[in-house]
This record gives sequence, structure tokens and C-alpha cells, in this order.
Amino acid sequence: MELLFGWPLAPVKGLIRLAEIIQEQVDLETRSPMAVRRRLEEVEEARLTGEISEEDAALEVERILGQVIAQPGPPV
Repeated sequence: MELLFGWPLAPVKGLIRLAEIIQEQVDLETRSPMAVRRRLEEVEEARLTGEISEEDAALEVERILGQVIAQPGPPV
């Protein structure tokens, strides 16, 4: 009986799983210590070269760290 009702839902279940995998990858790329450090270094480099102001750099650092803190689950 499960086979009969499970078949039509297989594509939907596959799509849901794909979305979960994509979300896990995004979380990994945005929350990993290396990714956070790289983003912070990019902000510092932009500040040093004059691409952004001190205030903009501070706001960007705050935004980056806020994203890491606000996301649920343990950091990877």
C-alpha cells in the first residue's frame, strides 16, 4: 500500500531533500570559521585600500558576526 501512495510523492520528497542539502551547504559556507575569517579579512582589506569607510567596515563586521550568532545550530 505504501508503494502505491509513495510513488506520486517521490519527486516532491526528492526536491525537499535537495533543498535541505543546499541549505546545509549554505550554512557550512557562511558559518564555518574559515569562511567567516575570509569575509572579515575582505572587509579589512577593503577598509585599508579605501574602498569602504571605517563606519561601513564596522557595520559590515557587525552584520557578518550577527549572521553567525543569529543562525540556529552549532557552528561547523
